[in-house]
Amino acid sequence: MGLVMPNPGTIFWMLIIFGIVVFILKRFAWKPILKALREREESIANALKSAEEAKKEVAGLKADNEKIIAEARREKNLILREAKELKDKMVTEAKEKAALEAQKTIEQASQQIEAEKKAAISEIKKQVAELSVKIAEKVIQKELSNKIEQEKMVNGLIDDIKLN
Repeated sequence: MGLVMPNPGTIFWMLIIFGIVVFILKRFAWKPILKALREREESIANALKSAEEAKKEVAGLKADNEKIIAEARREKNLILREAKELKDKMVTEAKEKAALEAQKTIEQASQQIEAEKKAAISEIKKQVAELSVKIAEKVIQKELSNKIEQEKMVNGLIDDIKLN
């Protein structure tokens, strides 16, 4: 029965040694262990707090990024709209300028045609005058020689003029 029932002297010495170990542990080890546990608990709490703050900061940055992206999209749309308006304006101005140039060219051509027409009419008048003088000269020469032949010639000249 010695194995199941311990000896009272052994129990006594075990209690004394256990008390000494508890005293030494309490005196030298418990405070540092408890202090280390408290520090660990505080560092974990601080880490959780920092993580929560970082999470809030990330959420704030995400919101800021979304605002920045939205602003960039608005600016892009504004720039594209302005570029389109500028393009339309330039195309309109170019069309108007081309129309003015075409009108100016047409007017210059009309003036040139009119000037050439006047010059041609003047030339025709000059030639008609010369022909008239020549006809008159021939008529006068014929009139002096024969009156019947003069009438035939004038009638022939009149017929030529009507045909032309």
